[in-house]
Amino acid sequence: MLQPADDAVLVLTTLANEDEAVALVRSLLDRRLVACGTVLPGGRSLYRWEGQVADEREAVVLLKTRRDRLPDLERTFQELHPYKVPELLAIRVESGLDRYLGWIDAETARADQ
Repeated sequence: MLQPADDAVLVLTTLANEDEAVALVRSLLDRRLVACGTVLPGGRSLYRWEGQVADEREAVVLLKTRRDRLPDLERTFQELHPYKVPELLAIRVESGLDRYLGWIDAETARADQ
């Protein structure tokens, strides 16, 4: 049964290709900043950059984490994400399966907790 999600967030980002996306997700998993990263290769982003319209193939990444991990995630993006201006959009999760939400909490727990 769906339960209110007090702390869960879905974070979106993009990278140039699937290999870069997988490498970033693995680093985030190693640091316990996310419980899961879903890599969706074959995305196409059209955007304005430095006065031009860009049309690029990218891998879209959906990261599942908790709101209290966002500051550490932001710092890690500054360190590891290869883009000058990486996409980092956090979307609050309204509800989810209780067991799944518990799994996110468990997998993103800090070592000092």
